[in-house]
Amino acid sequence: MTLAYIPSPSQGVWHLGPLPIRAYAFCIILGVIAAVVIGERRWVARGGTKGVVADVAAIAVPFGLVGARIYHVLTSPAQYLDHPIDALYIWHGGLGIPGGILGGVLAGYVVCRRRGIRPGALADAIAPGVAVAQAIGRFGNYFNQELFGRPTTLPWGLEISPDKPNTVPGAQAYHPTFLYEALWNLGVAGIVLWADRRWRLGHGRAFALYLALYAVGRFWVEALRIDEASTFFGLRLNDYMAILVFLGASAYLYVRRGAPREDVVQEPPAGPPDRDADVTLRA
Repeated sequence: MTLAYIPSPSQGVWHLGPLPIRAYAFCIILGVIAAVVIGERRWVARGGTKGVVADVAAIAVPFGLVGARIYHVLTSPAQYLDHPIDALYIWHGGLGIPGGILGGVLAGYVVCRRRGIRPGALADAIAPGVAVAQAIGRFGNYFNQELFGRPTTLPWGLEISPDKPNTVPGAQAYHPTFLYEALWNLGVAGIVLWADRRWRLGHGRAFALYLALYAVGRFWVEALRIDEASTFFGLRLNDYMAILVFLGASAYLYVRRGAPREDVVQEPPAGPPDRDADVTLRA
């Protein structure tokens, strides 16, 4: 009896006249939109000004994409030694989420400091949305038929074209690690939302919880993947990154335990001078 495995898409690019529509890029864009919508609602509910999340995202997202690409290239240099120009072809896939988070956080922090926004409060507002965005973005790997796991005979195994890199001769299906991580990230978003309502997390604690939970999921997903990656002492580089992120986020949660949620999430905008006050001073 032949098992009905999950089929992979036959193509990841469609053409609207001369314009190519790439599923990988579409999934990233859809994820960003979801993160902004969710983050915006949570930010306003915390007392923030509407539009702030979109404004910060307009700067943080491009820096996050650059950071994600740099991280991928640095951790998988063998793919680009012979054709270094391919490192610029982001639409072919290859974004390292740890680098994307780091790039986006650094850019967002700078924007927040300049605009009088509490960085921790904004990070807490967007944390569930970021997890949802990652879940949506993982489907870009599905369309590109990449980052799959070891061969499997499980009913939810994923069919991969035999001409794709890292396939195993004779294997009929592989672990759909993109789906595992997507479902895990949706669960992370749900847990962060629940914990935030339960304990009114503030000062970056909701974002730290998201990081810790994401790191746990990334660690076990990495154990299933068979794509080429730098390894040290039997562990992939992403495993070490997940361990560091988990330890750092857990330490932050412990140090900041019991911290109340911020009463003020952003400084009021500087308005025109009070004329009545000015008259009083002159008198």
